[in-house]
Parts: sequence; structure tokens; C-alpha cells
Amino acid sequence: MYFFLSHLSVCDFLFSSNIVPNMMHITLKGGSTISFSGCLIQFYIFASCTATECYLLTVMSFDRFVAICAPLHYTIVVNSKLCLHLAIWSWLLGFLFVLITVLLICQLDFCGSMTIDHFYCDFIPMLELSCSDVSPVVLETFFFAIVIVLLPFLAVLGSYVSIFWTIIGIPSSTGRKKTFSTCSSHLLVVGTYYGSLLSIYLFPSGGHSKNIKMLSLLYTLGTPLLNPLIYFFRNQKIQRQFSRFSVFKKNIQPILR
Repeated sequence: MYFFLSHLSVCDFLFSSNIVPNMMHITLKGGSTISFSGCLIQFYIFASCTATECYLLTVMSFDRFVAICAPLHYTIVVNSKLCLHLAIWSWLLGFLFVLITVLLICQLDFCGSMTIDHFYCDFIPMLELSCSDVSPVVLETFFFAIVIVLLPFLAVLGSYVSIFWTIIGIPSSTGRKKTFSTCSSHLLVVGTYYGSLLSIYLFPSGGHSKNIKMLSLLYTLGTPLLNPLIYFFRNQKIQRQFSRFSVFKKNIQPILR
């Protein structure tokens, strides 16, 4: 679990570092300019991290599924080699699928107003600037949205159905509560993250409205901000380590003075 959490943290760091600085500049200055290549790079990094996080959350749900539904086989199934392979493939597939989309966008012609009504270079507002036929790009992106967002979401949903079924079968209420607490934090992150992505990219409402901006803000800033808070407050081991560090710091403080 901690191995996958470390990859999730790196993904969130890259994600936020790519969006937040320019967003703060736009907010303070009332607007900003960016080159076409810079816009594509920003889109590629954030979209790749988005796809990678979808796969990482799916892998983490698989980890929880094996730990709860087949605990005696956990160390055999989820070994270090499998964890490494799952993490590597999550990164590779995320960056590879988005690269194909970026290459298709590069083939479009852009004309007219070059104003993007958004706080970062997202897919929909970039296509609105094109005077070419964008239907091939939209079709390709819809297919990738199924592979990147919908199928992992269904896999997560299926794993949690099995997890809840297993939790219901636990005889003691204390055992049920303890088991549910180990996966409730992950389920909260998954619901927020996948819900906003599905609303924006797979089931768009048409047009890039303020509602789309709010949903974008939810998964670009909300989820990376909530991830460390949720996993910290819901994880007793991390809390104990933090308490030990606080006590250690308090004990050496008089010596440092």
C-alpha cells in the first residue's frame, strides 16, 4: 500500500506543479499568455498524470481487494515484482495514450481568437480554437476516455463490490468496522476523482461552462490536496510515526538550544 501511495504522491506533485503556478498567475494578473508549444506541454503533462492516477487508483483497489478478500494469499499474489510491474505500466500507459492525442492535436489548424477560457490548457478549450475538423480527435479521445477512465472505474467498482460482500460476511461488528476503515479513504478519493473525470470527458454537458471549470478545479486541485490529508488521518500507522517524530523533536529541542 505504501509503495503505491508513494507513486500516487509523485503523480499528484507533478500534476499540481504543472497547473497551480500558472493558475495563480492568471488569477492575480487577470489573465496570462502561453505559447502553443507550452500549451501542448502543459496539456500533455497534466493529462498523462491524470491517466496515470486513474491506473494507480485501480491498482490500489486491487491491492485492497486481495488484502481483504484473500488475506492468506496476499504476500504471494501482491509481491514486490508484481507491484513494480503494475506501477511501471501505470506510468507507461498513461503517458503513451496521451501522447497519441497530442500528436493528433498538432495536426490541426488553429485560427481566429487564440483566447482560452480556462485556467489551464485543457482538451475541450484547445479544440474550440481549431478551424479544422476535430471529429477524429474527439472520437479518439472518447475511445481513450473509455480505456483510461471508464474501464478502470468499473474495475474499481467491481473490486469494492467484492470487498463489501466480504465485509458483510465478517461475524463481528468490530472486525467489519476495522476492515471497512482500511478502504473507505481510498473509496472517497476514487469517488471524487472518477466522478469529475467522467462528467467532463466521457459524458460532457456541451460547451465549456463554469460548471466544467468547477469540476476541473475539483480534480486538479481538490484531489491532490485531499489525498495526503485523507490518507494521513485515516491511517493509524502514519499517525503513530508522526507522533514519534513530534516527541523526538520535542525531546531534542532543549539540546539544540
